[in-house]
Amino acid sequence: MERQIETPFTKEKVETLNAGDYLYITGVIYTARDAAHKRMIEGLAEEKELPFDLKDQVIYYLGPTPNREGQVIGSAGPTTSSRMDKYTPTLLKKGLTGMIGKGKRSEDVIQSMMQEKAVYMAAVGGAGALLSKCIRKSEVIAYDDLGTEAIRKLYVEQLPVIVVIDSKGNNLYETAPEAYRKGRN
Repeated sequence: MERQIETPFTKEKVETLNAGDYLYITGVIYTARDAAHKRMIEGLAEEKELPFDLKDQVIYYLGPTPNREGQVIGSAGPTTSSRMDKYTPTLLKKGLTGMIGKGKRSEDVIQSMMQEKAVYMAAVGGAGALLSKCIRKSEVIAYDDLGTEAIRKLYVEQLPVIVVIDSKGNNLYETAPEAYRKGRN
């Protein structure tokens, strides 16, 4: 199914999403990669507040290139999500409900997604220049010293993604190859 969806990603919205759905996201999302995830988890261990409230939020695993003159942001393609897997269950428990990246997720993350009612979406790798056109505003909100890995608050319009793993644990990385093989016979 193809649909428009706005942030925040409440648990009620997330539960209506199914693996294979094509989404066009409009609203506020956040960026964070490995270094930012590590720092957030270290902060939680020291009982510090997170740089933003994770409840019903979406994190895009993105490290943009520097923007060119007249652009809001540089190339904005996804990075490999498995690098965030060791941090993800903790962030899901803190209210995170959506993640955008590319590649497979660990069984631990999938189980946490099912328990906490979250969804994992993929953006097309290699299309960062096109994806950046959906970003209307970008503001560094934390960890500026991390450069491109700083946490950014983005306002996006019609950001195209596909639900790869839904809150019920349905996983396109498992079902799509099998469906393809069956279709070829």
